[in-house]
Amino acid sequence: MYKLCVFAGTTEGRELVELLEGQPVAVTACVATEYGETLLTARENLTISAGRLRREEMEALLRREGFDLVVDATHPYAQEVTEHIAGACQGTETAYLRLLREEQGLPEGAVWTPDAAGAAAYLSGRPGNILLTTGSKELGRFASIPGFAQRTYARVLPMEASLRACEAAGLSPAHILAMQGPFSREMNLAMLRAVSAAWLVTKEGGAAGGFQEKAEAAAEAGAGLVVIGRPPQRQGMDFAGAAEEIRRRFGLRWRPRVTLAGIGPGSGEAMTGQVRRAIQEADCLIGARRMLEAAAWAQKPGQEAVSPGDIVRCIQERPDCRRFTVLLSGDTGFFSGAKRLLPALADCQVEVLPGLSSLQVLCARLGTSYEDVTCLSLHGREGDVVPDAGRFRRLFVLVGGGTDASGLCGSLTRAGMGQVRVSVGERLGYPQERVTTGTAAELAGMDFDPLSAVLIENPQARPCAPGLPDELFQRSGEGPVVPMTKSEIRALVISRLRLREDSLCWDVGAGTGSVSIEIALQARQGRVYAVEKREDALVLLQENRERFHLRNLELIPGAAPQVCRDLPAPTHAFIGGSSGGLREIVSLLLEKNPAVRIAAAAVTLESVAELTGIVRDFQFAEHEVLCLTSARGRVAGDYHLMTGQNPVYLFTMQKG
Repeated sequence: MYKLCVFAGTTEGRELVELLEGQPVAVTACVATEYGETLLTARENLTISAGRLRREEMEALLRREGFDLVVDATHPYAQEVTEHIAGACQGTETAYLRLLREEQGLPEGAVWTPDAAGAAAYLSGRPGNILLTTGSKELGRFASIPGFAQRTYARVLPMEASLRACEAAGLSPAHILAMQGPFSREMNLAMLRAVSAAWLVTKEGGAAGGFQEKAEAAAEAGAGLVVIGRPPQRQGMDFAGAAEEIRRRFGLRWRPRVTLAGIGPGSGEAMTGQVRRAIQEADCLIGARRMLEAAAWAQKPGQEAVSPGDIVRCIQERPDCRRFTVLLSGDTGFFSGAKRLLPALADCQVEVLPGLSSLQVLCARLGTSYEDVTCLSLHGREGDVVPDAGRFRRLFVLVGGGTDASGLCGSLTRAGMGQVRVSVGERLGYPQERVTTGTAAELAGMDFDPLSAVLIENPQARPCAPGLPDELFQRSGEGPVVPMTKSEIRALVISRLRLREDSLCWDVGAGTGSVSIEIALQARQGRVYAVEKREDALVLLQENRERFHLRNLELIPGAAPQVCRDLPAPTHAFIGGSSGGLREIVSLLLEKNPAVRIAAAAVTLESVAELTGIVRDFQFAEHEVLCLTSARGRVAGDYHLMTGQNPVYLFTMQKG
């Protein structure tokens, strides 16, 4: 196994150690302080050496360990340490690689000084409070500034040595900001305003040192920016070049680091600080064109891709890049492409960053909460909002593709819900943002952006409990009355099936479709296949499906099991009629899915006997038989009588 030593007191050093995790390389990370040690995560191939090393101690370490390579990832301003490391490598004939931090250049209006003394001299003749972000080591050089203790505030690491340095320089506790970064633009801005700073002093620490965030905050606060220039640097490589050199030298294979970033509604202002940082630190951005345009401010290379396969291909085709940020609209956990993308990134190091969802933004615009809102997405999906709008008092819907907000309001109006309150949010987060509120009937004829967010509020909505009244279903057409499973039996069937919201069900011998409809209402994110051979029953089934607006219910004409062979494997099945093919139907169900849960109803003794034999022969691990008898009240003149219903035998069975 190769041996590698990393002087890792910087962000880049820690990232290099992280990159080497799981690689066939024994890594020793040298940090100057115990605090630096706490920033490194324990790893199987990692040894941490904490404490400042003199030149001779470095040489002793290198001779003892016999490293194949030493990487100097110390701070660009730690010039003396760099010279000691390089000298120790030369004295022990150990390969040396300097990892250089990229420079970002000075913003317009910034003042450049060669060192801390130059910065102090520049500020000595200029009034106003000063925020020092240069660390604690050179505080003494600023003590010569007139009124230093009264006008200077120092941001230092929360360490005893830093606090002692502040005290030695003459700063009171009220002028010490002991904090650990990284610091966002907003945090820097808040600090500048809190101390009424007219000046911000910083080193040119590059992206890893948060230089851009400091410069942007100073500009927004109206504070002057004084930048201490970097000392002369040894020849070296940037992070990408150093990583490639290590990979080539030791024959390693890097696992790309991929960040899935929810960018919120789309405007840069709505992105979280974490997401903005992930964009800034990325070697390559991946996403839809609209997402890449939203991150154009970072001026990063971009690859346009949407599907998981295309995104993975983009990553594989860019071996020169180590960090990828995949831009996803809204929030990564809310109807996001992250769900399908994550399994495809099994060979990558993945981080997921949330963003503002359209639900959050729309409810904020409306000044309302969203903890009691049920969510539905019709973006690129087939569906009908009517059943859910009648079932939930507050329903959030993402529209797009084949369904727009105007069409949604039209569907509600035609279903008799034209009075419900609808709020449509268009282009949320963009300058063209618009939120329109009215009744479904009022908004049905309006033009809306294809990609909109909708909040439907229906105070008259009622939960859909199993066992709907029989009179809600159409039972008769031109021919004889089609058999229908009665309300009380349907309620028990639904209970015994133990449905999930995403269940895939077969209803064999569906008749009027009363059971199919009850199942489809419960499995609102799933699919129901109603199998029926009678043509008159299929007509009624179609009418009942349209009456309940169920897009997740599909009619399958023909006799079972023949017409079921091409259906997808069910998680649940109800057998209400079999026309003599009961055993074959059960056999096909188990062939499709050995764990399918089956409920079957029988009203004849012959069917009861056959089901009893099926339970025995197929050796179901779980089975139950219920004999259900009921009587319904009726009025006869001045009297009320009970009329008995035919007994029904309900079999429930599952192998496991």
